[in-house]
Amino acid sequence: MCGIAGWVDFGRDLTGERPTLDAMTNALASRGPDARGLWLAGHAGLGHTRNSVIDLAGGIQPMVAEQDGKPIAVLSYSGEVYNFRELRTELEGAGHRFRTRSDTEVVLRSYLEWGADCGSHLEGMFAFGVWDIRRQELVLVRDRMGIKPLFYTRLPTGVLFGSEPKALLAHPAVRPAVDADGLREVFSTAKVPGRTVFRDMHQLLPGHTLTVNADGLTQREYWTLRARPHTDDLDTTVAKIRSMLAEIVTRELVADVPLCTTLSGGIDSSTVTALAQQARLAMGDGPVRTITANFVGYAENFRPDDQRDTPDAPYAAELARHVGADHTDIVLGSADLIDPAARHAAMVAQDMPTMLGDMDTSLYLMLRATREHSTVALTGETADEIFCGFKWLHDPELVAAETFPWVASEKRHRGCRKGHGRELFDRGFLDKLDMTRYYADNYQQTLAQTPHQDGESVVDHRMRELSYCHLTRWLPMLLDRGDRLAMASGLETRVPFCDHRLVEYVYNTPWALKTFDGREKSLLRAAVRDLVPKSVLDRPKSPYPVTQDPAYTHALHRELAAVLADPQSPVLPFLDIEAAQQTVKDTSGVTHEWHTRSSTEMALQFNAWLKHYHVEIAL
Repeated sequence: MCGIAGWVDFGRDLTGERPTLDAMTNALASRGPDARGLWLAGHAGLGHTRNSVIDLAGGIQPMVAEQDGKPIAVLSYSGEVYNFRELRTELEGAGHRFRTRSDTEVVLRSYLEWGADCGSHLEGMFAFGVWDIRRQELVLVRDRMGIKPLFYTRLPTGVLFGSEPKALLAHPAVRPAVDADGLREVFSTAKVPGRTVFRDMHQLLPGHTLTVNADGLTQREYWTLRARPHTDDLDTTVAKIRSMLAEIVTRELVADVPLCTTLSGGIDSSTVTALAQQARLAMGDGPVRTITANFVGYAENFRPDDQRDTPDAPYAAELARHVGADHTDIVLGSADLIDPAARHAAMVAQDMPTMLGDMDTSLYLMLRATREHSTVALTGETADEIFCGFKWLHDPELVAAETFPWVASEKRHRGCRKGHGRELFDRGFLDKLDMTRYYADNYQQTLAQTPHQDGESVVDHRMRELSYCHLTRWLPMLLDRGDRLAMASGLETRVPFCDHRLVEYVYNTPWALKTFDGREKSLLRAAVRDLVPKSVLDRPKSPYPVTQDPAYTHALHRELAAVLADPQSPVLPFLDIEAAQQTVKDTSGVTHEWHTRSSTEMALQFNAWLKHYHVEIAL
């Protein structure tokens, strides 16, 4: 897993611009702690930071391909292509010769063989740029599900690209300007595909390529989710899902560095862990390493809330014993979360404030601690999006809502009168953003794009719409968050449930099969019932833990009081000062609840973001 950056400009010779390309690449240093490289010639420059995972000696980048002793193409690549061995054999049959064992060289040779169509031959998670010296053309490619990020911005005669916005912001031509649309993305939990927070900056859409030459930019789709008939009965469907998961997890275990699974004790991470253990034993390897993170005293003092019925630790320990894993517990204290440096690092990792508050900070701390044990971690992320595990998908009122169901569910929470994370912001400011209209437009666009099957029932039609909402508006937020918080510490995370073949198969499975036993994630439970303990199999969904320690809330209030007392705090013009002051004074205990507390965290993050990035707000 790596960081990529690049600059192509057909209006100038970039040979003397090494300091700028260097700054763009250095901005991604955390994504590649093992090596850094630059390639610069003529109209193009590519940068790369490397986190070595496969062929530690041979995968150095940017990688150059030669013909008759002359360079013909240069690659800067981030990700893992899991079918690289099969592709290598195919490419060797077509006459290509390899110098390394790396998947990087397979990607480069795939481009030389298939051009911009190479993405359709690659399976895995990837984002890369190839500068074709012969054609004087840049080709950007992003994986089908958008697991790996890829940002770009147009210049008058070229383009900049990078794994994260901070790489583009390191270029003097890019200003950290944010308009109303960008602010809507900051406060949204339903992302508009391709849109970013910063003005004139874009994300390459999943399953797309972008070709840049002297004539301009051309974007093309090479993969999209399609509706297809599902003819398998229940038993066959369950068997296929089990077979697919086993094959996916097995090939995602390939690494030349220490690897683990992050284990929460839920069915998703337990499935990945059990299958990984099975595969490792079949290959003659040692037990899979598992890592669980929790807060000091969390299990002992746990109080059920509207999202979590049980603590993670007992279930994770039971699963680890059940499969015989090499298990490690990481214990976080409230002091770790209270530390402003940790919360600041989580914000900078994502280049924006978020409304998830200590869920972000605790995940960042957990992933950072995981990196001390492993370089690669397999996670159970995205199973809920694929197998319809969210509670709101099984609530008739929310299913019938004329908006995204998770947005509709916000209104049920105390402290969400203005919307999740927005309670301390000025009503006039929020009126300018008009999040209600933003969500309505995005929702209608999502419904119009949803691929349907002819003749499907009313129920299947509706649930297919909601599944598509999750895959295209919710999932991108989750994937970007996971990648950025992990790569902030140089940890590569892999998401087996996000394999596009599995996504396609389950998307087209009728709702009656997906809920055949009357529960969420029925098909996943059936597919792994022999692998995990019954207690884990029957455990309801429980989101990532948040602290329940009042000391954390008190620390946030002290910070907010300091922000309010400083007339130079850049967030003040955007806040409802009276509401913020009342929050600081509140001793009722309501502010300890996560949905209420997240508004305080959002106000603090927004202030830190404006200061750190010198954001120019253009409303």
